Amino acid sequence: MTVHSPEARGRGAQGGPADDRALKRERILDAAERVFAQRGFFAAKVADIAREAGVADGTIYLYFKNKDDLLISLFESRMERVNARLAAAVAAAATPRAQLDAFIRAYVDLIVEQPTAAEVLTIELRQSARFMREYSAPRFGELLRLLAGVIAAGQASGEWSDAVPAPHAARLIWGMLDELALAWLLGRDRGGRRGRKPPPAADDSGRKFDIVRAADWVGALVTQGLERRSNA
Repeated sequence: MTVHSPEARGRGAQGGPADDRALKRERILDAAERVFAQRGFFAAKVADIAREAGVADGTIYLYFKNKDDLLISLFESRMERVNARLAAAVAAAATPRAQLDAFIRAYVDLIVEQPTAAEVLTIELRQSARFMREYSAPRFGELLRLLAGVIAAGQASGEWSDAVPAPHAARLIWGMLDELALAWLLGRDRGGRRGRKPPPAADDSGRKFDIVRAADWVGALVTQGLERRSNA
C-alpha cells in the first residue's frame, strides 16, 4: 500500500517541476497516512501532517482542499496499489477457486505487511462523514468487480452455484474480510495510540487472533458455500 514504484524512486535530480510536485504530493500523502493512523482522523490536524511531511502548513492546501480531501486522495492512492496487488495475485492463479484463495491471501498479506495504511483504509475512513455519504469510491468498485469476476468465472464453469449473483457474493466475501481486518487492527499493539494500549484481539479460547489462519477459514467457508450441489 505504501511501496513506491521503481519509476517513482528513480525520479529526482532529472525530474522537472511536475515530477517535483508529484513527489511532494506523495510525501504529504505518506505523512497523512502516518498521522491519521497514529492520532485518528478527528484528532489529526493539517498542521500535524505538514510537520510530519516537512512542509509549511499552507503547502498542504496547494495540493488538497481540506482534511477530508486529503483522506479521500489517500484512499484512492492506496487502493490503486491494493488493486494492482490483488489483480496480480488473481492473474497468477489458474482456476477460480485458486484465484479466490489468492485474492484472500494477498489481501491479508497486505494487512499484515502494511498495518499503518490498512488502519487508515479500514478504520479512519469511517470517521469521515463526507467519505461515507458523498464519495463514490471508484477504486473500491474496481476491487469488488475483480472479486465478482472471479466468482462469475467459477459460476460459468459450473464449479460454483449461481444462486447468489456474483456481485452480491463479492460484497458478502468482502464483508467477512473487512471484519477480519478490523478485528486484527483494533487488537494489535499500536504503540499506545491515543494514550491507550488496547488488549490483543483473541478468540473465545483466549488465544491471540491469527488473521492469516482466519483467512484460510474464510476461504474454506466461502468455497464450500459456493459449491454447486445436485439440487441447486
